[in-house]
Amino acid sequence: MKMPKQMPLKRDLLKGICITKAYLPGTTDGKKIDKMDRYEMQKYQRELDSTKLILDTLDDSVRVKQEFIGSHVAQIQNCVALIVQRLKQGNKLMIFGNGGSAADAQHFAAEFVNRFQMDRHPLAAIALTTDTSILTSIGNDYSFDDIFIKQIQALGRKGDIAVCITTSGNSPNVIKAAVEAKSMGLYIIGFSGNRGKLREIADISFCVNSEVTARIQESHITLIHILCDLTERLVSEK
Repeated sequence: MKMPKQMPLKRDLLKGICITKAYLPGTTDGKKIDKMDRYEMQKYQRELDSTKLILDTLDDSVRVKQEFIGSHVAQIQNCVALIVQRLKQGNKLMIFGNGGSAADAQHFAAEFVNRFQMDRHPLAAIALTTDTSILTSIGNDYSFDDIFIKQIQALGRKGDIAVCITTSGNSPNVIKAAVEAKSMGLYIIGFSGNRGKLREIADISFCVNSEVTARIQESHITLIHILCDLTERLVSEK
């Protein structure tokens, strides 16, 4: 006997209250079963207080970024000066990290190679997180811990800059590549949270004073935009 097809769950918005309903299989009249009555949902909504959560998240993000940027102004200026000097000498940035930090690495490189806000000559930057054949072959044949170090060994040259991003400050593949890059004569710029080994290795260290990964990542991307803005202004000066 062919079983009647069950219709999918549907979420209805009723005066701002989200109520989950399920349609009974085999019915033709659209009979519904309330999974949570309106009173219970209103009570849950009050307890959750999503408006407060949204605004608290925003406040926390702004606070962490203000403290981070405000306490790193000198490092930012020194970092930009180093980047501009190395680019003018024909060197490049090699940027890498895992997960969200990999996305930040690609974002950073894209702003340099294409542009941030100004039309200007492309700037030399490579994200070591994009070539799936390289990443998977190294991960498969050797170890995931080696996916960045081998690219540093293959592509890195003395005077280049390695931008190492790890919110924990301890990602094994990032730390391994950073140590190797430093031994090869690359400058190390470290993006991390408030702990970990990276800050001890980096020539210029940017440590976000937060325990929350999301706040660290938000501060990192703000820093990346500031570095992109200042760098392209300086390299475009006549």
